[in-house]
Amino acid sequence: MNSPLQYISRPSTLKTNAPLLIMCHGYGSDENDLFSFASELPEELFIISLRAPLKMQPFGNAWYTINFDADQNKWSDNEQAIASRKLIAQFIDEACDSYSLDKSNVTLLGFSQGTILSYAVALTYPDKVKNIIALSGYVNKDIIPSEFNKQQLNHLEFYCSHGTQDQVIPVEWARKSPNFLKQLDIKHVYSEYPVGHGVSPQNFYDFKNWLIQRI
Repeated sequence: MNSPLQYISRPSTLKTNAPLLIMCHGYGSDENDLFSFASELPEELFIISLRAPLKMQPFGNAWYTINFDADQNKWSDNEQAIASRKLIAQFIDEACDSYSLDKSNVTLLGFSQGTILSYAVALTYPDKVKNIIALSGYVNKDIIPSEFNKQQLNHLEFYCSHGTQDQVIPVEWARKSPNFLKQLDIKHVYSEYPVGHGVSPQNFYDFKNWLIQRI
């Protein structure tokens, strides 16, 4: 593969046409974080966990920079986010071709900043994905199209979840996602859990069961 994105993977038990699951970690993390889920997920999945392209100091990676001003207000570098959105979309194509995977059965699993990118990839390039697991994130309308063709989106399905005690991304931001998806006639479920910025065991089992029914 020629992609600039580094990754780790777990092969499928299927020799050809396996469903693909791509993991996109959060701000300041790396490809090993979400990959810890891999051993508990269905064996027929070909799993790839990506490393975001921007190196942070002293360690970790990001899909785009988050800037802070003197008053600790923060804002996202949307140009970098759009560039990362494109990289992920290109990676999907290369991975499916390189590993003989099922292009019609691609799932994105994101956490936090990785979820924001997963929303953006799915809504910008809906032909490349089928399922989206959106953990502890939200829709950034600055990095998705301003208008949509609903027919191009009607195959998508979203599993969205958030912690009610999240101090990194307020749960109020995530609560806007179901209405947004509903307006686009996109099938979705939304769940909340009494945790902070993380994935509880119950959350994991719930999205795992949701995914099993769709691969």
